[in-house]
Amino acid sequence: MTSTTTSLKGSVGTPHSRVEGYDKVTGAARYSAEIPFDQLAHGWLALSTVTRGRILAVEDGPVLAMPGVLAVLHHGNAPRLDTSHSAFMGLTPDPAVALFQNDRVPYAGWPVALVVAETSEQAREAAESLVVRYAEEPHDVAFSAGRAGAVTATGVPHAAAVTEKGDLTAELAASAVVVDAEYTTPEEHHNSMEPHAATARWEDGRLEVVDSNQGAGWVRGDLANLFSLDPASVHVRSEHIGGGFGSKGPRANQVAAVMAATLLQRPVRVVLTRRQMFTLAGYRSPTAQRVRLGAEPDGRLRALEHTALNVTSTVSEFLEPSATPGRVLYDAPAHRTAHQVVPLDVPSPTFMRAPGEAPGSFALESAFDELAEKCGVDPIDLRARNDTDRGPVSGLPFAGRRLLDCFREGSARFGWADRDPRPGRRRDGRWLLGTGTAAASFAAGAMPSTAAITAEPDGRFTVRITAADIGTGARTALTLIAADALETRPERVRVLIGDSDFGPAMVAGGSAGTRSWAWAITAAAQELRTLLAPGADIPPEGVTVRSDTTQAIMALPQRERHSFGAQFAEVAVDVATGEVRVRRMLGVFAAGRIVNPLTARNQLTGGMVWGISMALHEEAVRDRASGALVGADLAGYHVASHADVPHVEAHWLPDDQDEDDPVGIKGIGEIGIVGAAAAIANAVWHATGVRHRHLPIRPDRVLSAEPRAERA
Repeated sequence: MTSTTTSLKGSVGTPHSRVEGYDKVTGAARYSAEIPFDQLAHGWLALSTVTRGRILAVEDGPVLAMPGVLAVLHHGNAPRLDTSHSAFMGLTPDPAVALFQNDRVPYAGWPVALVVAETSEQAREAAESLVVRYAEEPHDVAFSAGRAGAVTATGVPHAAAVTEKGDLTAELAASAVVVDAEYTTPEEHHNSMEPHAATARWEDGRLEVVDSNQGAGWVRGDLANLFSLDPASVHVRSEHIGGGFGSKGPRANQVAAVMAATLLQRPVRVVLTRRQMFTLAGYRSPTAQRVRLGAEPDGRLRALEHTALNVTSTVSEFLEPSATPGRVLYDAPAHRTAHQVVPLDVPSPTFMRAPGEAPGSFALESAFDELAEKCGVDPIDLRARNDTDRGPVSGLPFAGRRLLDCFREGSARFGWADRDPRPGRRRDGRWLLGTGTAAASFAAGAMPSTAAITAEPDGRFTVRITAADIGTGARTALTLIAADALETRPERVRVLIGDSDFGPAMVAGGSAGTRSWAWAITAAAQELRTLLAPGADIPPEGVTVRSDTTQAIMALPQRERHSFGAQFAEVAVDVATGEVRVRRMLGVFAAGRIVNPLTARNQLTGGMVWGISMALHEEAVRDRASGALVGADLAGYHVASHADVPHVEAHWLPDDQDEDDPVGIKGIGEIGIVGAAAAIANAVWHATGVRHRHLPIRPDRVLSAEPRAERA
């Protein structure tokens, strides 16, 4: 490990504005749907109006006669795709990328045709005029805890679907205090600001795709597999992305654009509408979770069981690994976690910010708060009594676990010591006030990546890496990392990203992007510095070195590697109207080296704000009769607005280091949302004396409860 270690000092750790900020605010930074192409045609996807069945006919004749219409692609004329390949990291691909391959309709909103026209307006009008006839079949979209048809999941990525040790039944029976509760979270959607947009064209025998995605290499690999192309003949560019949150991987609009561009031999752009994003961009599955905790009178655990059920589609399995937080946070002599899925006639879920940890932490951390109440123990003290220095499932030591340090720092900043533990005791006029806390954790991973750095004749440096900046500030962070590794100023470093030709690299996801990319850049910089003798002349083409971190990452000693955090919230509840207002939030995190405090704070507070949205607002509802979503737009799907966001503070602990990690970065993209909803729910209990185990905590749910508050 020491061979790739470079002292990262100077620019890293100091606030820097985004290097592309000026271009973005002036419009010079163009997103994928804004880039001009000569002879550009526009595609519009027509989606199924039935939830389950078979296509009998696509009546494309009248549509082909409409002004500007160039083609109508559907299962009867589309090219055949090779769907036998596994997707990124062996994960099951979105089934909708197998576009127009048969006459089956597995869910409402399934793509049934693509209309291509000279303008987007012509394409939309024609697509909305297209008549598709179906043989409709009965459907089932009803998800609930304990429903029939649930099966054990095939497995969490890189982990088991079920883990267990000890005698759970015996330990629960011997426990002085038992919590046994069920929790649910609803279907939730990403709704990134920029819609999914892809433009495809053929040039000199090579396929070029300009797209909005979280990994240009990821998309290139899937497109090459689907269309049976040499990956070297596919070029994917994605320079600026307006948010992704896990939804911007290989998607149907990319495949549709490639199909149409191949047919017409001209550029074709396909952009999803906001409503189409609700069915074609993935979502977070609803979950039904059961947590059973058995403890001694002082709160020390004897048993922990966390089981989770989520929905998946009938055409592919996606697991929302909600029971995984217990595999990291708390140990017990008897310890069991398990995941099940139930296939329904719905679109396939996908990754969404903190997959598994976000809904799972709500259940586990709410249950821990209930255990603290039953034991008469402070919630922070309860977590301290159940802290562990080894992974509860893996048995591996932690490469740094500063969870209790986060709670200590957060407690002091929040004023936790002054809290009356009894619920319903504080008032502010008509408002009942309460405070709550919760733990947070998220894996700190790294994946093999490559990077190239060129020393230019003018003394500047150019970094090329297939990274993605989905709005997080990654481009700026990598500039600072490269500058320190090269021992130069950030102004002398140009970082080029979002291009599949730059070589394999980790995607922007799993809070592992910046860590993986930084490792590759640091290794390349060190090698380049050894080649450049002081004062040596650099040839006109520059001097370039390329790194590959595969061997270094594979040699990393096995440890439990995670970011940790402590979330605190204060709420006000009006039990007459059911209104819940979050008054303040505080998060303290141990997340390794913070590269750019300016954008890091944005990431952490952004996750916490999403936690407010998750706790109080977000909920997608499916109509059982039609099988489709109700209000599939930002008018019907509520998210937290400015008026819902109080004073939010995020802080981090210094010197959170992993001695085996040459860059010291853990990732902060997801830890901010973990535990946030639980802290708010626990605060609502503290205000009212009523437990809310089902999200979101809507006014009607508050009104239907019986507050245990002292009346003035």
